[in-house]
Amino acid sequence: MTRLAVFIATFFHVGDIPFAPGTFGSAAGLVVFYLVGQGRLPEAIAIGVLFALGTWSGTLAERHFGMEDPGPVVIDEVMGMLITLWGIPVGWPGVLAGFVIFRAMDVVKPFPANRLEHLHGGLGVMADDAMAAVYGNLLLRLAVWALPVLQAVRR
Repeated sequence: MTRLAVFIATFFHVGDIPFAPGTFGSAAGLVVFYLVGQGRLPEAIAIGVLFALGTWSGTLAERHFGMEDPGPVVIDEVMGMLITLWGIPVGWPGVLAGFVIFRAMDVVKPFPANRLEHLHGGLGVMADDAMAAVYGNLLLRLAVWALPVLQAVRR
């Protein structure tokens, strides 16, 4: 069971990349975003599934790696990208802006994200990135409003 949990928590071993695993995890989130397709309901379902899987697998991965929120665990970044982009009609420029914004929020971890990372087990692994992504979503909404070039092309 631990092997399966680590496989999920590292998002199919994307987190095993030896440098910038969080950035690669966020990039994997863009792939998931593309596969899920834009739409509030499918995005929300994917976010919920990732949060649940990440909470479960993150707890077991912390035990496996012997530390809190280990670097190889990137399912939280995958989910964070989906939250950052949730419900915003963006084209690829907007998706890339969301990527940069989320990475910044994930690194800075503004309050209360910096407090949520202290929650026990996988809940702490997932909650801090979820909160950072909520900030990312709000900032991306502002950016899309200010820079219409970030919006999805309407046909």
